[in-house]
Amino acid sequence: MESSHEPLVGLPNITDLTKQHIDIGFVDQHLRTKQHLNIESTQLVLSQSLTQQCSHLHSYLLNRITKRTVSWISRSFKSNSSFHHLTLCLQNLSLLTSPHGVGSKRFRWVLSDELPRLAKELNRLQSIRTYLEVAVQLEALVGDVEDAALFVMAGNMFSSKLSVSSVSQDNTRKHGKLLQAIKAMNDIEQLLVTIVKFHPQWKCLLRSVDVRVDKILAALRPQVFADHRALLVSLGWPPKLLQSENRSEQITSLPNPLVLMQENKKRNYSQSFIAICALQHLQDKREERHLNSNLIKRENQNLRLWAIDELVSPIASRMEYHFGKWTEQPEYMFALAYKVTRDFITGIDNVLQPLIDKARLISCSAKEAWVFAMVQMLSGFLKKKVFSSLAEGYSVKHLKPDVSSSWLHLVDLIIAFDKRMQSLVNLDTCLLAESGNFEGPSRGMSVLTIFCDRHDWLKIWAKLEFKNAWAKLNTELKEEKTWMVSTKCKSGIDTDLEHLLSTIEDHKAPPIAELFLKIIWEMIERCQTVPSILLRAQFIRSAAGRFLWYFFKIMLLRFKSTELSPHSSDDGTIVRACGLINAARYIWIKLQEWSDAVDFLEMKIAENDSCKKIQDDTRDNDCFFDEEVRSLSEMETNWLVEIIAVILRQFETLSWKYIQNNDNFEGDQGYTNLVVSREAIDLAVSNDFVEALDALKSWLCIVKINLNRKDFLDLWRSIAEGLDHFISSSILTSEIRFPKIGINQFDADMQALIFIFKPFCARPHAFFPCINDILKLLKLKK
Repeated sequence: MESSHEPLVGLPNITDLTKQHIDIGFVDQHLRTKQHLNIESTQLVLSQSLTQQCSHLHSYLLNRITKRTVSWISRSFKSNSSFHHLTLCLQNLSLLTSPHGVGSKRFRWVLSDELPRLAKELNRLQSIRTYLEVAVQLEALVGDVEDAALFVMAGNMFSSKLSVSSVSQDNTRKHGKLLQAIKAMNDIEQLLVTIVKFHPQWKCLLRSVDVRVDKILAALRPQVFADHRALLVSLGWPPKLLQSENRSEQITSLPNPLVLMQENKKRNYSQSFIAICALQHLQDKREERHLNSNLIKRENQNLRLWAIDELVSPIASRMEYHFGKWTEQPEYMFALAYKVTRDFITGIDNVLQPLIDKARLISCSAKEAWVFAMVQMLSGFLKKKVFSSLAEGYSVKHLKPDVSSSWLHLVDLIIAFDKRMQSLVNLDTCLLAESGNFEGPSRGMSVLTIFCDRHDWLKIWAKLEFKNAWAKLNTELKEEKTWMVSTKCKSGIDTDLEHLLSTIEDHKAPPIAELFLKIIWEMIERCQTVPSILLRAQFIRSAAGRFLWYFFKIMLLRFKSTELSPHSSDDGTIVRACGLINAARYIWIKLQEWSDAVDFLEMKIAENDSCKKIQDDTRDNDCFFDEEVRSLSEMETNWLVEIIAVILRQFETLSWKYIQNNDNFEGDQGYTNLVVSREAIDLAVSNDFVEALDALKSWLCIVKINLNRKDFLDLWRSIAEGLDHFISSSILTSEIRFPKIGINQFDADMQALIFIFKPFCARPHAFFPCINDILKLLKLKK
């Protein structure tokens, strides 16, 4: 067929197309003989030429018509604007010259009714126009996304059956289309954010766009992840876990395929990694928009990176094989997980962190994401295989002791493992690797996330911690020496500002108080890596809080057993009572210090936000241990009042004869050799008053040595106030006639009483106002 090699028939150029060219001569030029009509190749060539030329002509005409139309519309708008301007000028001229102008009723009606209605209608039209413009823009973007997504999903980007050059070309094209689709979806997201902010009433438009984008992502994401996994397999990931022959099966050093990648594979992996990061960033923005539209605040920052999860997933399947053999020896699980995490973390940071920065993921760390993923992998296995069986065994009575020890041992391993993993994150970044502080986003990097979804397991853990703490304390409770005030404690009233009330010696608290607080703090520290603030607060309430109330009951029972009595001469009872008051005071101050820490303030805020019922809304509830502190303060006050009452009752009993015997003031009496002061007191103390003063001085000396400074200050001032009231009321209600010698005797006795309080302050007279007034009254002239 010779004609099959002939060139396509050419039509006249479009620019030269005139009437004289459109005639029968064009046909004669190409169909000169009848044979040309019967040759199929000639017909086909002519048909193709005509079709192609008609298509070009159609495009040319459509382009010219569009330009003419746009030009006409533009001139129409300008003319319309000029006519409107002219109309307004004429109307203004009419209003100014007409007798029915500005002051007429019609003009006021136009201003009050017509103009607002017209403005409302214009706003409605503008809203419709804006809606249509945004809808058209979204439709175009969604169409671009659908086209790019179809191209990406056309085949496997990293199929092993393709040649290297084919894979490289296919990878480049599909990667470009994938980035194009992601960019279009980001543009869509920006438009949707603007709609949510300024046009929240366009819910149907938002819903329809979200549905279409969700369908695209539901189809696109699995394909991207499948291509990424195929690429990882081609890189030799995951590496084999080489085992030694010993029983613990410890692994040797692991080669990192990410560090050993060749240039072309490194380029492909970088492109795939960045694409997955871009998809995750897009998903985060979509979730944030939905949360903001529902007025929900995201609790904490997400440490997960999808691309790094894809690295951990195949390693996890291999590690779980070894974990399954070590359910009875969990320390090997933690050792293996730490080993793998440590061996790969440097390569992960060096290779992937630049890619994360290139993807512009703000506040994302490759090291943190790698450690977080490994921790979550181990946490998932323990939750599925270990803790579930322990929880089932806890419900069986004869298995409880073994389960309790295994549970607490496993928690010990978790806490140690969390600290080691935290040190890997802090490596080369800060100097706090060994501090044990879990602040900020790193707090979620803990195996204790197991308890976030299983509150029943959290309750079991709290019960076991409480029983373990009680076992530690119970052995010390029976030792009497642990309740005695230490000999290192300072005695007396120390007003030096350099001595702060901070240590157990300053508070004169018994050793049992320090041991109790140490056990409490250990329980609190064991839950510090639980990610949920509210769950941490619940654990502390269930374990440490319950332990606090039990110890308070023990102190109450112990104080009742002291049997303080004004008729008792045993100094041991008052010493034991002072020790309990000191313990309550010391624990009260420590709980206040803990409650002022940031962690406890956060837990208190979380409790308040969880709609916890508060019995008294007028009370300040900013303190985490508010109820415990109030209970301790109440116990301390009640016990102090009881000691004061015992001392005052004993003084009243011993001085009753002195008060009731009028001969002490109305006549002569014998005197002892007890001299009160070298100041202007010439008389000795009354014999009936000496025993009461001696007992009072003895009690105050004992209490001064054994009671803390703050409470002793309140105690002696309260005793002075009580003595002042008792003596003044007794003198005033009795019918004593004071001669001059009686006045001097009463003055001498009162000076002796006040002198007992001289070591406690510079002017003890100020604490006996009623006695001072009586003395002034008695010394007045007739």
